[in-house]
Amino acid sequence: MKPRVLTGPNREIAEMIVKMDADIHEAIIFIEEPSDPVQPGSANGAATDIFAEMEPFAVRRGDADDSRDAIYRPMGDE
Repeated sequence: MKPRVLTGPNREIAEMIVKMDADIHEAIIFIEEPSDPVQPGSANGAATDIFAEMEPFAVRRGDADDSRDAIYRPMGDE
């Protein structure tokens, strides 16, 4: 399975999907909602966690080392 990112207006994205020679099983769609000047639960008016509803799809690994040192440490043949 190969992920694809489609960008553009709704109509263009729909046309690209229709023209694809593929079976589409899932789609993740970001819908911008009108912003209120102050959102409940936020300090500066921004939403607290815009990806909260994506949490069930997140990958969790207990053995992953995501420290700054581990991220910037060359690995193997790098």
